[in-house]
Amino acid sequence: MEKTLMKRLLIAATLMLASAASAQTPKDPSARLRQVLPAKVADHVLATIADARSHSLPAKALEQQALRLANKGTKPAEVEKSIDESAENMKKAKAALENGGRKPTSDEVVAGSQLIGRGVDGSKVSDFAKTAPHDRSLAVPLFVTGSLMNRGLKSDAALARVHARLMQKATDRQLTAEANATASEKRPETANKEGGLAHRPVTPGVSNRPVTPPGPPAAAGRKR
Repeated sequence: MEKTLMKRLLIAATLMLASAASAQTPKDPSARLRQVLPAKVADHVLATIADARSHSLPAKALEQQALRLANKGTKPAEVEKSIDESAENMKKAKAALENGGRKPTSDEVVAGSQLIGRGVDGSKVSDFAKTAPHDRSLAVPLFVTGSLMNRGLKSDAALARVHARLMQKATDRQLTAEANATASEKRPETANKEGGLAHRPVTPGVSNRPVTPPGPPAAAGRKR
């Protein structure tokens, strides 16, 4: 009887310690953001994320982006600006995809927001969505389009190239492999020194990677 009681006490103590440790290291992104950002910036970023969530935008992607930037040592003001811009790009991408007859997933919205952030007009994204096959996700095709633009293709050419392959029923894996092949063909001998990220192969992996743009999109920030 005493052994059973002692065992129960040990289990209870272990659970209490685990709970305390968990409380000291919060997993809630909002709590972590408040730890790594100044209070005023954290309030603004969290308000932007909450607004995105209320509009059915990929709020988790914005949380991940803010944490990634903060953990890299990005200046708080730049984190705030980046989140504002990304949220605005997501709104535009979602609207563009909906205008193209889609009910966009979070991954599609994020992929579309990358193109919007690169200066692609929303009407181009709408046309792409409207004429692409409707029985498949556009997340990887849109990510690949952005990758081709990183390799030097103009937006219209990149969209047309990916669209043509979609009409030929190319799979996501094939699209990614072809983008990687393009990257290898255009990779300069000095790529490791001069090429940087723009010359690395694309690995969309939409479900496993952070779905936020690799850097602050080049669109105007949200009006305050």
